[in-house]
Amino acid sequence: VQLQASGGGLVQAGDSLRLSCVASGRTFSNYAVGWFRQAPGKEREFVAAINGSDRGTFYTDSVKGRFIISRDNLKNTVYLQMNSLKPEDTAVYYCAADRKQFHSARAAKMNEYDYWGQGTEVTVSS
Repeated sequence: VQLQASGGGLVQAGDSLRLSCVASGRTFSNYAVGWFRQAPGKEREFVAAINGSDRGTFYTDSVKGRFIISRDNLKNTVYLQMNSLKPEDTAVYYCAADRKQFHSARAAKMNEYDYWGQGTEVTVSS
């Protein structure tokens, strides 16, 4: 699976952005997809994930109620709608995928994903 992330940019606090992760090469509907982010000088962290079949979703606490992950399997695309953005959301955002269905906090672990896209940068100014 090849993944292509896009949609990042420079926005002000309180604004919204929608990131896209387009996949190619496999039956995408069988793959769970996660979004991770890495802020300058910090480790990469989990943001959200969505299963392929049951479309179960998982979020880190800091984005619950603000971010929404969704997918369109016909377009081989997973979206991350980011609302009420804060300066602390500033990071490079990466999408990742693996052919599995998550049922627990394993969705948040980077080593659960075999396929990674390049990042897209999000900068939120105060």
